[in-house]
Amino acid sequence: MLFGRRALGIAISLVLASPLAIGAAGSHTPTEWFAAGQQAVKEAKGLKANLNHATNVILFIGDGMGIATVTAARILEGQMRKESGEENLLSFEKFPYVALSKTYSVDQQTADSAPTMTAIVTGVKTNDGFLSVNQNGVRRDHTSVTGNQLTTILELAEDKGLATGVVTTTRVTHATPAACYAHTVERDWEGDADLSPAARTAGFPDIARQLIEFSHGDGLEVALGGGRSKFLPNTTDDPEDPGTKGSRLDGRDLTAEWLKKPQAVYVWNKGQFDAINPAKTSHLLGLFERSHMKYEVDRATDTGGEPSLAEMTGKAIDILAKNKKGFFLMVEGGRIDHAHHAGNAYRALTETIEFSRAVKTALEKTNAQKTLIIVTADHSHVLTIAGYAKRGNPILGKAIYPGQTEPAKDLLGLPYTTLSYANGPGYTGASDKQPQGAKSFPHEPSSSTGITAGRPDLTTVETTAPNYQQEATVPLSSETHGGEDVAIYATGPGAYLLHGVQEQNVIFHLMKDSLF
Repeated sequence: MLFGRRALGIAISLVLASPLAIGAAGSHTPTEWFAAGQQAVKEAKGLKANLNHATNVILFIGDGMGIATVTAARILEGQMRKESGEENLLSFEKFPYVALSKTYSVDQQTADSAPTMTAIVTGVKTNDGFLSVNQNGVRRDHTSVTGNQLTTILELAEDKGLATGVVTTTRVTHATPAACYAHTVERDWEGDADLSPAARTAGFPDIARQLIEFSHGDGLEVALGGGRSKFLPNTTDDPEDPGTKGSRLDGRDLTAEWLKKPQAVYVWNKGQFDAINPAKTSHLLGLFERSHMKYEVDRATDTGGEPSLAEMTGKAIDILAKNKKGFFLMVEGGRIDHAHHAGNAYRALTETIEFSRAVKTALEKTNAQKTLIIVTADHSHVLTIAGYAKRGNPILGKAIYPGQTEPAKDLLGLPYTTLSYANGPGYTGASDKQPQGAKSFPHEPSSSTGITAGRPDLTTVETTAPNYQQEATVPLSSETHGGEDVAIYATGPGAYLLHGVQEQNVIFHLMKDSLF
């Protein structure tokens, strides 16, 4: 588990830099391998539990960030630095405590983000589609919410006088951030236009409204992400896309209502974001897209400009840290999940790398003795890492065996990639046309004749290109979640309590025990 040292625990500093992290692929001697193993054990013996009370808790959610995603992103990040990649570690992989999380929900073997995030932030597992409502609710029946609400860690923090925030690359009303502050039996009720007719007639609050009307403490101090359309009326032009209106039917401008809070600021572009003075800002709402924010690799193309996940994390901490009682912050790398659904590993992995940068930013801006940081995923995806590629082979490339210079071939005589999906839009079958809905990240053009016996000839296809869509075994318009366990990484006060294989809802109880 441990391959280095960094400042952690009460009386020990662990340096997280393996001696194997330097050098070209295959350059390590047997003596170096052996010495590194000895050093890892020695450092593990020196690890001491941080028994401090946590002043702050930062919960990082890599949406859909299964273990295969972490492994592939780790390799890609190293290869971007011209290293072989396998020896690299993402920032959170250097944490001293790691466990596995069982992600099933009350009613699903392979779960959705709504019940999984609910388990993480309330300590109770629930049904698919529910946000911080227990399993006794009835999906899309707004009357079943009352009496079945679950108290979230963010609500507890506000009740105790702590500062709170949510940061995401998705809409701030999307399932993962919404579970922190909203209670509903339909995750898709993000704006009032999304409500069922019965719920709208009854005045049931949509998720965006619940964010603004949040009644615990003095409300959220920070909410950063996308989703402007859910906050603006359908009579108001979007500031970035003139001529495009908001989606609210009730005529309310929720961004204007946010500004009624003390020292409140609302921003929608990078220039405004950069100009924020944390010392003079107590409540910050940033909505940088009508829907989800851009993928990190596409961020530079945004008309109004968008901050990165790492930048949003840093700004949120600067504002929340002003509260002497402490803070709770949830940060989501939400578009890891979206890229996987599109069968596009390049964007899923580069989103994971940016997510790792956000964790690094949090480490740099907080006191390790006072801040519990947990990094986990709500669920996995069906990405696979296969074949017998040689050390240092491009993780997005075609599999090339050790001692070979040409890609390995399958039984049809065709090359294949290291990464693929068990299902999704990357299926090609016996046609060069992809299923309807599979056009988000199409295959790069190939000079080959196309498909041979059900598989494409990838010989002249550049599979490392950003838009390449990995092959999928089962044809679906959208790749699905995976049901296997995901990892939990922890550092700081109370992190030592994390061990073994845990039910996902245990994460809440660990945070609560450390913070209150």
